[in-house]
This record gives sequence, structure tokens and C-alpha cells, in this order.
Amino acid sequence: MTQEPATGHLLTPADPEVARRATRLRELQLGENAEQEFDEFAQELARTTEAPFAMVNFMNDDHQYFAGLYASPHVQGNAAGPGVDVGRVMPRDHGYCPHVVARRLPLVLDDVCDYPRFAGNPVVDKIGIRSYLGAPLIDDSGTTLGTICVVDREQRPWGRPGLELIKTRAAELMERIRKRAVSAE
Repeated sequence: MTQEPATGHLLTPADPEVARRATRLRELQLGENAEQEFDEFAQELARTTEAPFAMVNFMNDDHQYFAGLYASPHVQGNAAGPGVDVGRVMPRDHGYCPHVVARRLPLVLDDVCDYPRFAGNPVVDKIGIRSYLGAPLIDDSGTTLGTICVVDREQRPWGRPGLELIKTRAAELMERIRKRAVSAE
């Protein structure tokens, strides 16, 4: 759990499922490798929402792994520099997905700067993130495996349509993961 020093806002929430998630991800063989299926899912999610970034994110105790990643080749640089290299691994205290995982609920942030607890997140300066839309990936065991999300450098009025879309797409991806697990058995 990380707190922002100036305000004491909780940046990274407590995550009571860490051990159970790690076990479940190993069982499902997820979260350690990039997968074309997840990259394609992320690209389709970005296209559908017209967002420059989309991810299929699995989380462990100290980092997030984007097994599915789409970053638009047309994204320009931000104040931090020209262009953004969005890698597959991100510290657990960066971004908004840890909040989705801990809460086990979708999160809609039309403008992260409207929320002091989210405005100070490192991704605001590092990547220039201004809006976020994410939903948890909860499997049949009840374990939150990770998230799907889209982010933009512009404010986005995601609203109820965005919330319903991200929830539907998370359910679709969980169905794919279930089918893979059954096939593997």
C-alpha cells in the first residue's frame, strides 16, 4: 500500500487476494507472457472505444503484467518526452487497475484530475493519462485475476455507456478464459 506524501491519499489499495490470485494465475497459466489473443482483444477494445491504449492486465503482489496490450502508433509524446513506450510490466502502485482489483468493481474516470486520490498517480505524468475505464476479471473461483481497461490522454465522457461496455467486454474475456481452462483439462 502506497500513500501520497503530501496529502496522505491512498495510492495503492490493500489487496487481500494476492496469494490466492497468484495461485489461480499459475493454474490458468496466465500473467507471465504476452498472448496474441489478448493483444487482439486489447486492440478491438481500443478500436471500439476509440481510445489510444487498451490492456488485458494480470496482477501479482508487486507488478502488473499486460498480457494483452494495444498502444496506438499515432499517440504523440507528452510533457515527459516524445512518444511513450508502454511496456508489458508496470509497478503495482502505478495506474488505476489496482483499485479495480481491490474493489472488485469497474472504475470510470472521465477525468482523473477531478479526483485527488487518482490525479497524483505516476501514470498521469509518466504517460499523460487523463481518463480511465476498467473492469475486473473475476473467475469462477471468485478470484479477481486482473482487469481490462482503456485509457486516454484526453478527458472522455465514458458515462453509463462506457461502464456497460467495459463490463460486457470483461465478461466476454472471462468466458474465453473459462473455455481455455476447460480445454486445457
